This record gives sequence, structure tokens and C-alpha cells, in this order.
Amino acid sequence: MTTTGSARLRAATVLVALLGAGVAGYLTYVHYAELEPFCVGGGGGCERVQSSDQSELLGVPVAVVGLANYLIVASCLLLAGRRLYPLAAGLALAGFGFSVYLTYVELFVIDAICQWCLANAVIATALAALTVALVAAEPVER
Repeated sequence: MTTTGSARLRAATVLVALLGAGVAGYLTYVHYAELEPFCVGGGGGCERVQSSDQSELLGVPVAVVGLANYLIVASCLLLAGRRLYPLAAGLALAGFGFSVYLTYVELFVIDAICQWCLANAVIATALAALTVALVAAEPVER
């Protein structure tokens, strides 16, 4: 891949990570401010998901876990050059896997859909694909 193409791919990947951080940050704020998340169309799905037992992992809101993951991925891409791209990809793939699990929980355990969580699932999927593409485009030299 050309230098310009790699730079664009990296920029797009960072942008997607920051978009994910924005969604996770909003859900973190809603959790700690004890607000109901704004959801288009109503229905209460977001509130049911946010207040469920599954909305926390070992006492930590999953939104906080997602926020930390997105920010670490973005930091790996911005601060350390190519040598941390594989770590960023691994974290993004872990986030994608966790997102798949949480979507399953929404559908089959909680029986409610949160629009913000679905947006996060799309972002996590895109971030995983982009970070893997970035690693493939710019392999780390040994």
C-alpha cells in the first residue's frame, strides 16, 4: 500500500475508534448521571439494556470497558507508530467479540434492543476490520 493510502487507512481507523469512544462515553455519562439514554422511537429498549444485570462486568459498566478499549486502540495508533498496530488490532478484535456477545445477550437474555448498543456493534465491527487491514498494510518490521 502506498504511504498516502496507509495514512488514510490509519486516519480512518483512528476516526472510527474516536467515534466508538464517543458512543461509549455517552453511555458512560448516562450510567453515572443516572439518566435514561436518548433513543429514537422510544420503546424503552435502551433503558432496559442499560439497567440490566448484564450492563456491568465485575461491577464496572460495560460502557466504561468499551470507552477504555476505544481510547487505548486510538492511543496505540496515534502515539507509538506501527509497532503497536498488532496490539490495537487485538484489542479491536476483542472488542468486536465482546460486542457480539452483548448483542446476543440483548436479543436472547434481556429481550430488548438498545440503539446505542447496536451503533457500538457496527463501530466495533468496522474498527476490527480496519485495524486488521492496517496491520496487513503496514506489517511491523523485526
